[in-house]
Amino acid sequence: MSDISEFVKLLRSRHSCICVSTLEEDETLTIVREACIEASLGMWLWSSSRGLRDGCLADTAFIADTDHPAAALTFMLRQKGPSVLVMLDVVEALKDGKTLRLLRDVVDQFVKSSSTLVLIDHAEDFPTCVSEAATRFTVPLPDEEELERILRATLRAESVHRDVAVNFGPKELGVYLRNLKGLTSRQARRVILDAMSEDHTLDLDDINIALAAKRKHFQHLGLLEYIEAPTDLDSIGGLLNLKSWLHRRQLAMNKDAQSFGIPAPRGILMLGVQGAGKSLSAKAVATAWQRPLMKLDPGTLYDRYVGESERRLRDALRQAEMMAPIILWIDEIEKGFASAAGQSTDGGLSQRMFGTLLTWLQEHKAAVFTIATANNIDALPPELLRKGRFDEIFFVDLPTLEARAQIFSIHLSKRRREAKRYDIPTLALASDGFSGAEIEQAVISALYDAFAANEELKTEHILQVVSTSAPLSVTMAEKVAALRQWASARCVPAG
Repeated sequence: MSDISEFVKLLRSRHSCICVSTLEEDETLTIVREACIEASLGMWLWSSSRGLRDGCLADTAFIADTDHPAAALTFMLRQKGPSVLVMLDVVEALKDGKTLRLLRDVVDQFVKSSSTLVLIDHAEDFPTCVSEAATRFTVPLPDEEELERILRATLRAESVHRDVAVNFGPKELGVYLRNLKGLTSRQARRVILDAMSEDHTLDLDDINIALAAKRKHFQHLGLLEYIEAPTDLDSIGGLLNLKSWLHRRQLAMNKDAQSFGIPAPRGILMLGVQGAGKSLSAKAVATAWQRPLMKLDPGTLYDRYVGESERRLRDALRQAEMMAPIILWIDEIEKGFASAAGQSTDGGLSQRMFGTLLTWLQEHKAAVFTIATANNIDALPPELLRKGRFDEIFFVDLPTLEARAQIFSIHLSKRRREAKRYDIPTLALASDGFSGAEIEQAVISALYDAFAANEELKTEHILQVVSTSAPLSVTMAEKVAALRQWASARCVPAG
């Protein structure tokens, strides 16, 4: 259903009050105006700067002395027959008791006359008495088809002033439009114009510019953090089951798979030992799938004001959908919602927020692939582990002998050392019980020791560090054993 058709349905259903919170005033007015024409309804338009006038015709005369909302509402109380009254930026004026009373009187009369009051405002805090009586209408962001129309219209308008060119094919055009998704129509036009400002050309370089502009727009809100993800799956040792699963899901992320009846992948939950590669895997997936990686830290959502924490979570999830297609990484998810797993000590706040997250995980439609990581199983609410929240639950264990050999080779290569010059099998055998992070730190510590001794790094340097370091599997042996036992019948091994 198109935006206009949806609004026509609201008008014909005789909704007496509709609230729209948006920064896209022009696009919203276009929707309302077209809906009024289709529904054969007259439209009045009010603003504090221009007063009350006919909303369907341009350059019409204004009703005298109606610049104050109370005067405009008083005028509308005298009108007969069904019509639509659109008021712009009236929330602030509703703090005046008389104006609010008049608006409520108009809503009551509109119920009888089959008219509709439409309140369009940049603010969301409509008075409670208005919100309770109103229907909310959300102006959707443009989809790829609409963005292509905006792109072509912008190029045509710009070509009137100068020559413009588009130097990429249909495939690159699709990527460019996907990178614009999540922006409003006005923001998309601005990004397109900025890209052409110097060379009058749209080319491959502008694809990343569009993504950077979108990322900058959302990052200033402070709810989602963009994470650079240069890692690829080949730079992670082991985790063969996880890699195979991700590869199959990547093949299913196109239109052919959807026509085959395959739903888009929704996400995975990775549980396991600290330092075993869960966070690294999230970065690698973003690189392999060529999607931006946005991190949601549950700890940043909590606010001391009543209702603010829930709003921040809803805003963060809405931003994730607006940024789609992306990878949403929720790191150490158990810390953000620990109270939801047992007796609440925060008045039920964690449980309410956790409920919001669960509902979103199961019902969201946007191309957001969620990767949640957790270390402490006991702190996880059991509802999170139910099928349907995530496509799969993986247990990331300590690396095997073969995986440890791969990890040593990877970290030596990262530090400009040829792995074949070192006794990798001996290192892998000596590091039994070490996590990937602990192996990396062993290599780094050995480099410090070799540099201090004015020597080139040798196998002996690494072995010395490994032999004197107690891994987490030793210092927390009981917890690791309990974690493995718990996961044995509940999770898919990542390795």
